[in-house]
Amino acid sequence: MATAIAFSAYGGPEKLSPLEIDEPDAGPGEVRVRVRAAGVNPVDVKLRRGDFAGTVAVTFPQRLGNEFAGVIDQVGADVTAFAVGDEVLGFTAMAAYTEVLTVPAGSVAAKPAALSWEVAGALSAVGQTACNALQELKVASGETLLVHAAAGGVGTVAVQLARRLGARVIGTASERNHAYLRSLGAEPVVYGAGLVERVRALAPDGVDVVLDAVGGPAVDASLELVADRTRIGTTVDQRAADEHGILRLRGSRSTEILAELAGLAAGGELELPVAAVHPLTAAAQAHREVEGGHVRGKVVLAVG
Repeated sequence: MATAIAFSAYGGPEKLSPLEIDEPDAGPGEVRVRVRAAGVNPVDVKLRRGDFAGTVAVTFPQRLGNEFAGVIDQVGADVTAFAVGDEVLGFTAMAAYTEVLTVPAGSVAAKPAALSWEVAGALSAVGQTACNALQELKVASGETLLVHAAAGGVGTVAVQLARRLGARVIGTASERNHAYLRSLGAEPVVYGAGLVERVRALAPDGVDVVLDAVGGPAVDASLELVADRTRIGTTVDQRAADEHGILRLRGSRSTEILAELAGLAAGGELELPVAAVHPLTAAAQAHREVEGGHVRGKVVLAVG
């Protein structure tokens, strides 16, 4: 038997509890991974609260977690790219808060030795979301990109990747994160009332493109700053996408992209701060921190 974390009814973090599961066996084309770390993301919080009730299929008890890192301890038939003992990071769907899981071999990439377990377990979702978003928004060298929630997980990675592309980046964040954003190469501004004017003061010639990870008022401000709505993208606000014709950024998942990001992180060329690490059984506390907002980087569950 193995321990996973699940919830049996929508509600607050207290709804999360340990669930004993049978250890799965790797089927054809699969690997079994002993999880060492799993990232906690805002989408996990929303699923637990019931924000997607009626749109995302949930079967109680419902597990959570979309990204992980660990050690392969079993390979299925037809798997040739990996072997028992390989350290990997990867992605799954609503299953990563656990001691052990099986995934298709195409859902994992080799973990560089220099990459910590915590960063490896937290990189997949925010890294690929940020990378795909910049591609969908066609961010190019010489352009000015505005990132809402620039100190969060997606924002942190997006700022750095955009700077690598040669873009200028303005990022919204609370004042306590301004020095951090400057260290990443972004120009910080405080969010809230007067945001449009503060951005225009920094960029009198205008903003070319916006990546939003906040929704609501952040999208409203973006509509005032960028005329071409196909160059405004949100990772969180479906209503705004439907109403205003901006992009709803969903992205795809690719082990090729994940391996590239892992290499950058291992080489010190991409930073992903870990705000807090909690044991698997303290998933409720991890959710409280993520739900409270203002997390710099990621919250991670340590397993084993």
